[in-house]
Amino acid sequence: QVQLVESGGGLVQAGGSLRLSCVASGRTFSSYAMAWFRQAPGKERKFVAAISTSGRMTSYADSVNGRFSISRDDAKNTVYLQMNSLRPEDTAVYYCAADLRYSRREYEYWGQGTQVTVSS
Repeated sequence: QVQLVESGGGLVQAGGSLRLSCVASGRTFSSYAMAWFRQAPGKERKFVAAISTSGRMTSYADSVNGRFSISRDDAKNTVYLQMNSLRPEDTAVYYCAADLRYSRREYEYWGQGTQVTVSS
């Protein structure tokens, strides 16, 4: 089992920045690919970014490419999502996810989510 706890969400004005963190506990963090997804009110959950083990590969949704950056610190069992140039359409609950396989879709373990609200 892997337990994931997100933090760092909040209210920010358009154009601002936030950094989300996700701390993992349980089995060996470094063995897991990590990802961020988001779900806006009334919409389905969507892929945001993913990072492979050791950080060798990253992937981003087109809507955030160039503005968001995913990274990991295996010594701290933590994955980050740096979000810059935020837009009102980035408002959503952001979820951290973990899986043994790197992908943009299927993840076995999920956090509880953290709310990000971007005001115009």
